[in-house]
Amino acid sequence: MWDGIRWLHLLGMAFFVGGQLMLAATVVPALRGAPDRAPLRAVARRFGQGTLVALALLVVTGAAMASHYGDWGRTVLRVKLALVVVAGALVLWHMRRPDAHALEGAIFVVSLAIVWLGVALAHGG
Repeated sequence: MWDGIRWLHLLGMAFFVGGQLMLAATVVPALRGAPDRAPLRAVARRFGQGTLVALALLVVTGAAMASHYGDWGRTVLRVKLALVVVAGALVLWHMRRPDAHALEGAIFVVSLAIVWLGVALAHGG
């Protein structure tokens, strides 16, 4: 069962971080110069909806694994959770200021750090 929960956690992470990669590497550059920004906004809005599902999945599976494996007291988990809060705040800020493109980069960098810490947790770091 715990392999399945870890798999769901990784699936949520892959959607969240992989979606950011895809948007940054392909969608935004392809649509940046388009006179009609509606398609880009539609893609971003749809990704945002999927992100909410992915984040809910990450919270539920992450909390379950932290409890099961006794990780709540680990410094790595605490730093990871602090960065999750930072990422959430950045996402909310970006939702209010979609034109602030530096926020996209900040969210991505923080997301990569969260993934790094998740790998460290999984491997006893």
